[in-house]
Amino acid sequence: MYKYIIRRILVFIPMLFALTIIVFGLAKAAPGDALTGQQLADPKVNPEVYEQQREALGLNDPIPVQYWNWLSSAAQGDFGKSLVFNGRSVAELIESRVANTLYLGLFSLFITIIVAIPIGIYSARKPYSLLDYAATGFGFLGLAIPNFFFGLIAIYFLAINLGWFPAQGTLSGPGVEGFAAFVDRIHHMVLPGITLGLAGTATYMRYMRSEVLDVLGSDYIRTAKAKGMSDQNVLYKHTLRNALIPIITLMGFEIGVLLSGAVITEQVFQYPGLGTLFISSVTNRDFPVVMAITLILGILILIGNLLADIFYSIIDPRIRYD
Repeated sequence: MYKYIIRRILVFIPMLFALTIIVFGLAKAAPGDALTGQQLADPKVNPEVYEQQREALGLNDPIPVQYWNWLSSAAQGDFGKSLVFNGRSVAELIESRVANTLYLGLFSLFITIIVAIPIGIYSARKPYSLLDYAATGFGFLGLAIPNFFFGLIAIYFLAINLGWFPAQGTLSGPGVEGFAAFVDRIHHMVLPGITLGLAGTATYMRYMRSEVLDVLGSDYIRTAKAKGMSDQNVLYKHTLRNALIPIITLMGFEIGVLLSGAVITEQVFQYPGLGTLFISSVTNRDFPVVMAITLILGILILIGNLLADIFYSIIDPRIRYD
């Protein structure tokens, strides 16, 4: 196992290198930059001023030189300075918001797991029951409805009309502290968390139902039942360990899916995380921030894939990486 982990980490190095090239190339392929937007917004300023700023920022250097300067700085945790947010450090901007996005992603994943897995198991044990049909209908709707549209519906009914949950933000006010702040933060994450996890919940539910049904029809399950093993033991000792394998795979990819999906969800709920920062940076062509967030999301996806492979061998001893 340790040798496999080391090999996977070594494989990460060329993958990360390729990821940096893609991120940098896409940023440079985009038209204009933050200074271009400022120049169009205020044409009275002498264009030579912007050229001097470009020269000072290294934007006129050859592309390979710009890439090497960015890569060497990023390797040390320095992503440069924002061209829009008053010249603040990109690392500082991300640090101030990354916790909110991680909290939202983990909360959404928690909701997905506690809802999708039990319902998927029950649907498989009671196929074609009323709950099974209801779960199937919810699965289709969850996959069909876009997150932003569901978020708007949730805000209208649950926040505006009923007033059960706040429609935006992370805390009710600056004076909230301690356990009250924790409860208030959870209260603010309910609507964006459900919205972000909607498609994942529907997907996990359908996968769980399909896998449990498949495992329950296996020969070793029939043998276990024929030997007098109770349904509970068959379910928890034999069925779930095998049915959870594809779910673990999805969880590995879900890290990147949740964080990238948070871009739209955070914008709908005006949730101050990486998503709103990313949208604002794209709109203002603040490419140092855009590249840093994109690179971080890509690294998290790679880490999620590694964790999925590790969990594979824990759940199913038959899987070996030798």
